[in-house]
Amino acid sequence: MSKAYGAWKSPISGAAIASGLSLRDAQWDAAGETLVWWENREKVGVLVAQTGWDAPRDLTDASLNVAGAVGYGGGAFTVGAGSVVFATKNRLYRQSLAGGVARAISPAFGACAAPALSADGNWVAYAHSYEHEDGLLIVDAEGAHFPRRLAFGTDFVMQPIWHPAGRHIAFVAWNHPQMPWNGSELRLIELATDGSEIPYAQDIVTLAGDTETAIFQPAFSPDGRYLAYISDASGWGQVYLYDLETQQHSQLTQAEAEHGTPAWAQGMRSYGWSGDSRAIYVLRNDRAFFSLQRCDVASGECETVAGLDDYSEMEQVSIAPKTDKIAMIASSSLTPPRVISLHRAGRLQVHRRRGTENLGADQLSAAQAITWQGDDGDVVHGLYYPPVLRDEQPPGAPPLIVNIHGGPTSQRCAGYYSEVQFFTTRGYAVLQVNHRGGTGYGKAYMDMHRGNWGVYDVSDSLAGVRHLATAGLVDGDKAVIMGGSAGGFTVLQSLVEHPGFYKAGICSYGVSNQFGLLMDTHKFEERYTYWLLGKLPEAAALYRERSPVFHADQIVDPIIVFQGTDDVVVPQDQSDSIVASLKRRGIPHEYHLFAGEGHGWRQATTIETYYKSIERFLLQHVIYA
Repeated sequence: MSKAYGAWKSPISGAAIASGLSLRDAQWDAAGETLVWWENREKVGVLVAQTGWDAPRDLTDASLNVAGAVGYGGGAFTVGAGSVVFATKNRLYRQSLAGGVARAISPAFGACAAPALSADGNWVAYAHSYEHEDGLLIVDAEGAHFPRRLAFGTDFVMQPIWHPAGRHIAFVAWNHPQMPWNGSELRLIELATDGSEIPYAQDIVTLAGDTETAIFQPAFSPDGRYLAYISDASGWGQVYLYDLETQQHSQLTQAEAEHGTPAWAQGMRSYGWSGDSRAIYVLRNDRAFFSLQRCDVASGECETVAGLDDYSEMEQVSIAPKTDKIAMIASSSLTPPRVISLHRAGRLQVHRRRGTENLGADQLSAAQAITWQGDDGDVVHGLYYPPVLRDEQPPGAPPLIVNIHGGPTSQRCAGYYSEVQFFTTRGYAVLQVNHRGGTGYGKAYMDMHRGNWGVYDVSDSLAGVRHLATAGLVDGDKAVIMGGSAGGFTVLQSLVEHPGFYKAGICSYGVSNQFGLLMDTHKFEERYTYWLLGKLPEAAALYRERSPVFHADQIVDPIIVFQGTDDVVVPQDQSDSIVASLKRRGIPHEYHLFAGEGHGWRQATTIETYYKSIERFLLQHVIYA
């Protein structure tokens, strides 16, 4: 007799998920022979290098936690001039690619990220944050002098990059209340020297962008003629070129697809220049499925790069300057993330795998892009994953996990998600909701969230459940809503507004009090709710309406809540307040508070406990309820 949906024995355990590495970035050295990548081993970031087909070797050890520390992090390192420059929490280090001891080149204060090394290897520009002030600093690559302020005066800076001749630096800047994907500027610094041995900013001009146009990832062509960048001025994230000689802008890509991504972290990249400056290799996100395009600068023609058909999500593109070898982090819904490189003639090299790949495609669930109608008839996007087929299927339709992405300005793409396979191998169907207000489907789709957080994310999720249930693909009476951070808010708001619709909820560090979030979150997002809900005090009534804590007595469905004690994005009191109401009223719930964890889980014991707790909770309150 077959087991009930949701109770199947699975080859994917919480312990197996916890044992996997996190792969964040990969970059070539100038010669194109050594690839350096960043991987997270539980709570420590380590740099690993591989030259040719030699065995990979660690460049750093656990004594130095390599990680960008500005905002959500990112921008942990850069490679050039035979060395790697990397960030720790509060300073920069430089180390030879040949090995040896890392040497500090900046003083230990503030937070550092996104180091950019000049072509001659003499100078490092980097993002810095100290006492609520962000800007660009510059320091000599030997660390002989104190850093110099380079570009300040805006609330945020991101993605500094050097011109090959060393006289200019481009970067992205923006101010509150904008987020970088709502409105940001491409700026160009002209450098000069005054005898103090460290260059200074003689002039800073704005080349593109404004409060309604987002700019992402500037990059100079190797020959120094062009400055490339991504702008959403056309309604989609497209690649543009700024000719430094003629001072003219031109649009390179034309497809109605996304070529950039929301800049949630420093150091994010979606394209790179060919070594001869004749082409740009850029990722194209076509409704959650990725391809790599080679776009000719002269003709504007783009063609898909062959050899990557097995991958449907890619990030952190790096092009070797002399050989045009292409490195990136790539995955698919059936293949966990890998550090890979594509060589000429289509030869593919796998440098690093996230973990053990011991399951075949027939043992996992593949992502299917689907659409459905929202309550108002507009199109909503998402990814559907059926339960993994078994020889003996139980009768009826499977229960459904409705998974809400964070952000809320984000997207679930057709990459590998351990949590999805955790559920589908146990007999659940999964719907990853890319609700209106998210990204990946054009600027107009994203702008639906302006003033509407808690509207489309909630209603589009319900409509997705109804769509799948009507099609007979899921049991609509056994739908579970799940999410973390902004997705956790959607979980709570959905249970408040639609009691009884979901069989249960899974909420991780979810926002419950919009007033508290505005007052207590970190600098990067401290005005985000102005765009999502409105300014205070004018929008106070709306903040109260969209704060689940003020309506917690309407939550009657079983819910499991997870929270880290060290979360500075969504502090612990946001979860404490909701749980207090549940406990007072006797609503079935569990509360798991993880000591030492922040906004997301890093420790293996935490991850294992998280999945074990969810599995047990759903068996009790959904499968056998």
